[in-house]
Amino acid sequence: EGPVVMPDGSIVVTEIRRGTLTRVRPDGTVEVIAELGGGPNGAALGPDGHIYVANNGGFLWSELNGMTIPFDLATRSNEPPGFSGGWIDRVDPATGERTVLYRECDGWELRGPNDLVFDAHGGFWFTDFGKTRARSIDKGFLHYAAADGSRIDRVPHAMYGPNGVGLSPDGSRVYVAESFTGRLLAFDLAGPGQVASPQPEVLVATKSH
Repeated sequence: EGPVVMPDGSIVVTEIRRGTLTRVRPDGTVEVIAELGGGPNGAALGPDGHIYVANNGGFLWSELNGMTIPFDLATRSNEPPGFSGGWIDRVDPATGERTVLYRECDGWELRGPNDLVFDAHGGFWFTDFGKTRARSIDKGFLHYAAADGSRIDRVPHAMYGPNGVGLSPDGSRVYVAESFTGRLLAFDLAGPGQVASPQPEVLVATKSH
């Protein structure tokens, strides 16, 4: 997940099940930058040259027709035993030094950070996908955070499986892919980390057949 093209031409990726941040060099050499644990998911290069990682905290895994899938086949749960939440990592790609920046927002535990994108002001938006269990499912949210660990905010519009996140070219809108509904949502921005309204515009929705 989360491929990041680095200035030296290498590509840094996350390995969710392995729990690592990994570098692939142009000659095919592969090396682990950092052991992060949990479930490192989306990644982005910050303005300070560090790699920021949305860590979902880990999954349950199953094998199906030769594929490894991130949930238990019997229960459709993806929350692993002893799960204690997800978090946001900052990693120095030169040394592998890792700092956990955020584990909660306003006392709400992060349940499954999934993807993140930096804006022109040096902060980043990230989605919290949540976790599923045999009889229940988390609502997810869109967050905004400062790269230095000093600020984290939550957009109060609950979503079902917020996944990929991105910004418009001019930085005036933030887009979120809502997995469970098949919708693409857009929030207009009133300022750095501020949505004009917590109610998004639905740009694309899958049609029932």
